Parts: sequence; C-alpha cells; structure tokens
Amino acid sequence: MQGFDYNSEGIYFITICTNGRQCILSEVSTTGVGTGVLDCPNHHSSVKLTWLGKVAEKYIKQLDDFYDNISVEDYVIMPNHIHMLLVIKSYKFNGQSRTPVPTKCQNANTIYSKFISTFKRFCNKEIGENIWQSRSNDHIIRNFDDYQRHLNYIYENPMKWENDELHK
Repeated sequence: MQGFDYNSEGIYFITICTNGRQCILSEVSTTGVGTGVLDCPNHHSSVKLTWLGKVAEKYIKQLDDFYDNISVEDYVIMPNHIHMLLVIKSYKFNGQSRTPVPTKCQNANTIYSKFISTFKRFCNKEIGENIWQSRSNDHIIRNFDDYQRHLNYIYENPMKWENDELHK
C-alpha cells in the first residue's frame, strides 16, 4: 500500500507465487492431514510438499531465527504459491543485525521486504535457480475479524484448491 510504513508493528497476510505459477511446491489431495501448514489441526485436506516445497518450508522456519522482531505466525505451502501471516514487532535500526543483507527489491529498506527478499534468495540459492515471481502480494491485517478471516483462509486453502484463483 503506497505511503504505508512497512516497518510499523502489525500483521501482514503475504502471498508469494512461483514463477509462471508453476505447480512445483506441493500436491494437494482430499484425504488426511498433511504437512506444510503450521499448527493446523482443523484442516481436512492434505498438502504433500515436494522437495522444492520442503526447501521453502525450511527457510520460512529458519528466518524466524534471523529476525528478533519478525515471526511467521502461520503459513500454507500450496502447489504454486505460499500464504503467510507475518508478524512485525517494533523495529529499530540501531545496532548490528544477524539478518543477511537483502537483494534489491521494492521498499528495500523495510523489514517486511528484507524478509521476503532473503527468503526468496535463500530458496533460490539452494535450489539453483529462481522459482519465484519478482513481486509478492500483501494485505495489512486491520483488526481481529480480519486476522481471523485470513487465518481461516490459510487453514481452508488446501480444501478449496480446485476452486482457487491460483489453481492452474
């Protein structure tokens, strides 16, 4: 959102798509409970991660260790995109950081963009090629109802995969 301070405290719903929306991160079936959704006991679809999806999941979890002021509250890795709820706590620019230097990106000075850039770069380096679209989409969570709606969307996305706008 133009003019918004992406360094401010808040919760952000992030969508990151694969290049060309290729279905390379996971497979979705309608039986059992799968992996790829953190703490998701109520969902009935199964997400089976490919090795590329496992690389993405590894860096989603690992980047929490780099940032004292960011955490991934929840996520789902779909065949051609990832949804995350990213929590940003107060951000201060003073002192040394354990955070890897980001690559050039839109709003490159924001903690939000550094997280996304670093996530993509780490995945691409391990995989050996760029698998991500250059931009990501975000929604700023405005209140508890908005938060609950987006959390439910993460839980329910695998069950609705066949009708998802990102389904090919």
